[in-house]
Amino acid sequence: MKGAKMSKQSEKEREFSSDFQNASEFRGDFQSEIQNTCQNSRRKFIKTSAKMASLATLSVFASINLNACKSDEKSGSKAHNPNQNNLNSNKGETMNLTNTARQNLERYFGADFARGELAQNDKEFFESYANFAFDEVLAHTNLDEKERLMLTLGALIATQGVSEYKNMLEAALNAGVLPVQVKEICYQATPYVGMGKALEFILATNEVFKKHQIALPLPAQSTTTRQNRVQKGLETQRAIFGEAIDKGNAAAPADEKHIRTFLSGHCFGDFYTREGLDLRFRELLTFVFLASLGGADAQVKSHIQGNLGIGNDRARLIATLTALVPYIGYPRVLNALGAIPKA
Repeated sequence: MKGAKMSKQSEKEREFSSDFQNASEFRGDFQSEIQNTCQNSRRKFIKTSAKMASLATLSVFASINLNACKSDEKSGSKAHNPNQNNLNSNKGETMNLTNTARQNLERYFGADFARGELAQNDKEFFESYANFAFDEVLAHTNLDEKERLMLTLGALIATQGVSEYKNMLEAALNAGVLPVQVKEICYQATPYVGMGKALEFILATNEVFKKHQIALPLPAQSTTTRQNRVQKGLETQRAIFGEAIDKGNAAAPADEKHIRTFLSGHCFGDFYTREGLDLRFRELLTFVFLASLGGADAQVKSHIQGNLGIGNDRARLIATLTALVPYIGYPRVLNALGAIPKA
């Protein structure tokens, strides 16, 4: 009996084990089916989402293009060409310039002058300035071209126009002004405008010179020493102003005499005696510095007399001021004109 019971128990265990195995297999099949279904659903969802995203993107672009077309139709404009500005301004072909102004601009700044920032962004203003400065003004001044350009550089130093100074320095070099002449203009400006203002232009000049591969430093131009600079400067002052210098020195109060000595040794001894520019031009250059500065009326009158005494007559002074109108403005030109003795 005991053996029969164990046999029945073993048989039941085998049946249970078989049923359990079948159940496990069914569960595995069921889980596999679920995974396959999920994966298929996921793939379908991704594909559907991608299509919807593409359609949405196309819809946005279509809307943008449609709006752009409507805007163009309303304004009567054509599609923008990013090169249109350059094409229209190539060599100033669409610039409203006189033939003389165009020729001078091309000679001073090259055939692509109209591609400059000012010409591109402020076309009407540039046209007005160019026609005035490079045609109309030049028709009323008989200054030598190189001298006119050098005097313009001097005026721009005094007015602190460093951007236009760089432009006109390019023009001066292209016209044949020598590097040493440019440096002498910068150096002589120092006792009149001060080191604080002159330094920016010396550095700007060096920058342009390096661009043109002009070797620095330039050859020395000094002709005086620490021992004779005051005497040489005083002699130069006498050559320009005559006996008025000695009378002024003698009449100066004791506590001002050192300033008079500074003028002789530093302003005239250190700068006027240098080579690179002749004395007559240096005195005209000083007149330009003072007229362009403004607020130096007494000194303007003094150096008008100095210019007249050294050979720069009324006609030459007026020709100089005429050339400076575009760069220093009418108030300072009119003030300086009013100080020149009538013919």
